[in-house]
Amino acid sequence: MPKRKLEVRLRSCGIYEPWEADSKSLPKFVEATHRIRAEVGVEFGFVVDIRGGKNKELVYCIDHPGILDAEGNLRPPFDGTVYVKQNDWKFFLGDTVWEPIKDKLGDWRLTLELDGEIVADETFELFV
Repeated sequence: MPKRKLEVRLRSCGIYEPWEADSKSLPKFVEATHRIRAEVGVEFGFVVDIRGGKNKELVYCIDHPGILDAEGNLRPPFDGTVYVKQNDWKFFLGDTVWEPIKDKLGDWRLTLELDGEIVADETFELFV
């Protein structure tokens, strides 16, 4: 049986309704945009369709403009890995705006990597 070809397609990108991390469903898409008004609770990011990637390691990174921790130190980008659960799988990568808004302003680069190759790369500008 031939090996299934890996295919990644951007499904939607922009603003979403708030997402529950524990939920099995994806957040509802609201608006296509790369410019996000920085207001508390605004959810932004993208959804990709991944086909033929079951059990592959998906590496994600959310490189933010300079969020500070409680001690005022710069936080590193948010990153991690998940495993593709099915051969036809939808994945949401995103974040939300929280207080203080000032250190959330600027460019946020969100990337996904599979087999050492970047398969999704979107930059969002958060502004007041």
